[in-house]
Amino acid sequence: MGRRISYRDALREALREALQADPRVFLMGEDVGCYGGTYAVSKGLLEEFGPERIRDTPLSELGFVGAGIGAALGGMRPIVEIMTVNFSLLALDPIVNTAAMLRHMSGGQFSVPVVIRMATGAGRQVAAQHSNSFEGWYAHVPGLRVLVPATVEDARGMLKPALADPDPVLIFEHAQLYNMEGELADDYEVDICSAKVRRAGSDVSLITFGGSLPKALRAAEELAAQGVSAEVIDLRVLRPLDDATVMASVRKCRRAVVVTEGWRSGSFAAEVMARISEQAFFDLDAPLARVCSEEVPIPYARHLEEAALPQVPKIVAAVKALMGTSA
Repeated sequence: MGRRISYRDALREALREALQADPRVFLMGEDVGCYGGTYAVSKGLLEEFGPERIRDTPLSELGFVGAGIGAALGGMRPIVEIMTVNFSLLALDPIVNTAAMLRHMSGGQFSVPVVIRMATGAGRQVAAQHSNSFEGWYAHVPGLRVLVPATVEDARGMLKPALADPDPVLIFEHAQLYNMEGELADDYEVDICSAKVRRAGSDVSLITFGGSLPKALRAAEELAAQGVSAEVIDLRVLRPLDDATVMASVRKCRRAVVVTEGWRSGSFAAEVMARISEQAFFDLDAPLARVCSEEVPIPYARHLEEAALPQVPKIVAAVKALMGTSA
């Protein structure tokens, strides 16, 4: 048994549950209160919990992210919402240079139990400064846990263990997923450590996360109609990365395509490919492949934006090329 719910509503339910369960939890960010959130995730929470716990902030990511980190050090459990991943760059110093490093710098005396949520990804015609996928950058940093929920189950379930983590957790919500609906089981269980096999297969591993997961699943359906069995791996957690699930899939399928919205150069896709090369090279029957965004700022025009992003036909073509080069 279960129920149908949107990704947006699943996130709101998770926030409400956290606020009800622990008086130390509060939400802060631009427009999270009176406006109900830029993506309507926090709609109604101000009326339910009041302005002390649903706090609208000035338009200063450097300031309010730093304040959230200070609140976490002071014993609170803040959930900081940044409107879009591009704007998180204004808060790189408190996130990377303070939150991620303070446990190390204090010799284990302090931890920073802050959760930072932000929208990521493109596909909405909001132009280059609101459309990037920088979660791979943050996954580079020791001291951070990086989560990328791509299902309603993960949207509903990842916040609770994130708040229980003594160290900073970053949650990246792809903006194209907010309207997505799915079935939420009554007995769902979510961890923030492991990848998930979203579709079993035997010919090729499609390794992806976030907003690219629905595209990879659709590509797998198209490939199945052409006689190719694609296994779809949802990484879900970029740091720490679940190598074991990835390698098990690659060793079974013997071919792999990594699909991400990040740019190709210096990408998280390259990191996944490097790990496969290090750990499962002799299990491969074909070279590794990847489908990434084109090396341009994300365009505003719809047809150009679609052309710049990974799409189902690109994924299918990459797999077919791979199958053609395999033994």
